[in-house]
Amino acid sequence: MLASTRADLSALLAPRRARDERVGLVCTMGAMHEGHASLMRRTRAEIGADAPLVVSLFVNPLQFGPAEDLDRYPRTFETDRELCASEGVDVLFAPSVEEVYPGGTPQVTVDPGPLGSVLEGKTRPGHYAGVLTVVAKLFGLVRPDVTVFGEKDYQQLTLVRRMSEDLCLGVEVLGGETVREPDGLALSSRNRYLDEEQRVTATALSRALRAAQAASSDGYAAALAAAHEELGRSPGVDLDYLVIRAPDLSELAPDESAVPPRTHAGTHARALVAAKVGTTRLIDNLPLVLGAQAG
Repeated sequence: MLASTRADLSALLAPRRARDERVGLVCTMGAMHEGHASLMRRTRAEIGADAPLVVSLFVNPLQFGPAEDLDRYPRTFETDRELCASEGVDVLFAPSVEEVYPGGTPQVTVDPGPLGSVLEGKTRPGHYAGVLTVVAKLFGLVRPDVTVFGEKDYQQLTLVRRMSEDLCLGVEVLGGETVREPDGLALSSRNRYLDEEQRVTATALSRALRAAQAASSDGYAAALAAAHEELGRSPGVDLDYLVIRAPDLSELAPDESAVPPRTHAGTHARALVAAKVGTTRLIDNLPLVLGAQAG
């Protein structure tokens, strides 16, 4: 069912809450694709077949910078609604900007802390304050027990999880594996901005990450070098950053970045990349295990 106001949302969820059913939430900005559908299915699996699954559809102006693509961000409401129906979503919450921010730009926002000013946060100042503020509002309105965020924006997932823990919001924040095209390109609403040639060029991001994975047994430097070498073969990629971080996105300790002794366990890490192809900014990431010994 569609809810476009807070009152609609509350009325639809009240009887379910009265029965103490687990509530699941998937936050989206619309332009939905198979990646979003996979998050819905994962959330459904977590809450059970009969519990209420809520999907929010809201293009959040607070997370867009002055020179970013808020006005041209794709709006595909009818196809989004159809996808939600096909995935058995109980409530599609699609509020207006005025409904989410009734007093205009909020005076109190969520500070993402140090992680909000690096990587995506460095390139897009204020972005994660906008993301966390709207997610906190959605948590307050929906009061979910569990939510699933895609791993494609791994920094966002990490920050939402940290916010829920640090502010004692009581929401279990899970990660959903990135869904990819057959050629490896991560599904994204922004892929539709790529022309045919750029679409081929963009696959360099996932190839670079896979190259890092393949070289990761030889340590941090080898993995990073392999990824850079792969990107160097694609002149149409305007690189913003390519880094290897700890799973919580903190810097790796010096002994973790050095050539490690080969152990069966290795050091878990994450390789992240962001680049422009044409005028379209793309991000991707993959997990690594540095210095792991095969067998």
